[in-house]
Amino acid sequence: MDRINRLIATVLLLQRKKRLRAEDIADYFSISVRTVYRDVDALCAAGVPIAGEAGYGYSLEGEHLAPVMFTEEEAGTLLMGAEFVRHLTDESLQQHLQSALVKVQSVLPGEKREHFERLRHSVSVFTRPAAFREELGSDILSVLQQAIARRARVLIRYENRQDDATERSIEPLHLVYYGNHWHIIGYCRLRENVRDFRLDRIRHLRLTEEQFAAHDNFSLTDYLAKQYDLREPHEVRVEVAQEALRIIAAQKYYYGFVEEEASANGAILTFIVPSLMWIMRWLLSFGAHIQILAPAELRVMFAQEVRAIALRQMVGLSDISGSNTDFS
Repeated sequence: MDRINRLIATVLLLQRKKRLRAEDIADYFSISVRTVYRDVDALCAAGVPIAGEAGYGYSLEGEHLAPVMFTEEEAGTLLMGAEFVRHLTDESLQQHLQSALVKVQSVLPGEKREHFERLRHSVSVFTRPAAFREELGSDILSVLQQAIARRARVLIRYENRQDDATERSIEPLHLVYYGNHWHIIGYCRLRENVRDFRLDRIRHLRLTEEQFAAHDNFSLTDYLAKQYDLREPHEVRVEVAQEALRIIAAQKYYYGFVEEEASANGAILTFIVPSLMWIMRWLLSFGAHIQILAPAELRVMFAQEVRAIALRQMVGLSDISGSNTDFS
């Protein structure tokens, strides 16, 4: 990064943070503390109101808006991200997205604006759109963003995999997209613990005026790592018999489906999943119609679970018939 862009970035960094030490700025830009001192002196000479206090660091005095400048690479990166946002969010955020792109384009100089416009018509993303319940309207993500920012309690009616619905009062903490779905992670007052709610299973949502205390100890990374082992996603390959393909096709997108290829017996499906246990429970429902190809760990888990189920059923059968049937 050249010095001009670094100076602008320093002002933007100070706008985001109330106070920064010279060491913090040096670490951020991978420069020396002496270089930070020279940069701050240059900014002050240019009229940027930076206050410095020994032992406390630097801060901006009052409101100071630095000029907005984008490189071609930065503008292109924003455009790429916008394409994903367009496919994976609801209408409320897509409207804001279009407005933001117009503003980005308006501040670009002529040549960079043409570069941006060419990219805009030459970049596309094809993916499965995020699922939202139609009865919730088209602004569920916007409402949940407000709830998180305001620390406002939300009332929802939530439906589980068995189609049983319960009323929940939650304190929303984090919106996250994984496994082809949006999720709201929040403290559930009914369960008295942090829970994960998939947005397409919410049947009703209402934002309340009640505010809740900050959950300073909550860490999304720690929570997801503990619940789903999302730090190391697993690739699962399964061969599905022809007679089960129609049934599995209606559900596969809920389980991280990636691709499908024809096989002699039906088709081989590939999934990227956060947890082997999570997908194993679903695959069990297809019984002998599937064969797990990879990973080997999942094959072992599957076999152990099938054996445990069989043993339990044989014990029950023995109790009913008085038989001493052995299963091995």
